[in-house]
Amino acid sequence: MPNGWKAAALAVLLSAGLTACTYGAPSAETATAKPTVKPTAGPTVADSFGNVDFYTTVSGDSLAGVAGSFHLSERKLDEFNLLQPGDPLPPGTKLRLIPAPGPMLGAKGTATTDPNGIATSYVIEPNDTLGGITYRFGITEEQLAEANKVPYTYEKGNTYFVRAGNNIRLQKNPVDSRSGAGKTVYNPFGQGVFYTTVDGDSFDSIGYKFRSTTAQLMLYNPSLVADKPIPAGSKLRLIPGDLKIEGAQGTFTADADGIPLTYTTAAGDTERQVSFRFGVSEQANLESANRPLTGTNRVWYDFTDLPSGELTPGQTISLALDKPIHK
Repeated sequence: MPNGWKAAALAVLLSAGLTACTYGAPSAETATAKPTVKPTAGPTVADSFGNVDFYTTVSGDSLAGVAGSFHLSERKLDEFNLLQPGDPLPPGTKLRLIPAPGPMLGAKGTATTDPNGIATSYVIEPNDTLGGITYRFGITEEQLAEANKVPYTYEKGNTYFVRAGNNIRLQKNPVDSRSGAGKTVYNPFGQGVFYTTVDGDSFDSIGYKFRSTTAQLMLYNPSLVADKPIPAGSKLRLIPGDLKIEGAQGTFTADADGIPLTYTTAAGDTERQVSFRFGVSEQANLESANRPLTGTNRVWYDFTDLPSGELTPGQTISLALDKPIHK
């Protein structure tokens, strides 16, 4: 297996379990995405998620009125635009509704912007935080994850997405309005296992919807070609499944719809990689499907190395919440 794929698989796998990350500067007023409905008469500039980043004033606008319309305090609006309290607000003034550009606490890296001033990508610096990045660019954690086609951006105790040198996307590409309406087959954990495409679907539309990179979709579906359209009616696999990956080399059974039911462990397998291979969204879900009947252990199956989660080979474990194995 290529080293790049193993690193990507581990990064996606290990980033389960999103938790809040604190950042000193943000306040509650910027903790969520700004409204997408234009509340004032002037023109706005929004990012790819509909968050309004800029507003241009018209006759009759006031600082208090603009701030209230976009759920900001006057102090924040002054700060974002380097204004002093009481400064005039003539028509045609382009106001920032997100922090002024440039490095700040928790987000000291360099960003690229499009011609409209919308930040499109960012290079993470040491000591950056998830909260700092989302505050600086006026997006939510969920939007950041979607833009980068990953399930989550942060895991308690281990930072994999927010790491120095990582060049991350801050926006998503436009997708066809017809996309995303195909049939999805889910496993009992709520993870999409198969998706049947419709007209308008693309690597981006599928990637944003199911948090799968183009490289992953091509790996799971060898018939796909990166620079070719995906034909409507294509049944795509959204998890490795049949594809053996490092740390999940064993065999499995599935139901008539192809949903994995059980898995027989092989040497070197780990809980995390087994969970990733079969779309078990959280490690706790694998535990729920394999609780012991007696004792205080969290699962009945055995480990050759508990700290790393390496499993004893030859055990058949459940991959389905609705068909658990309890011993």
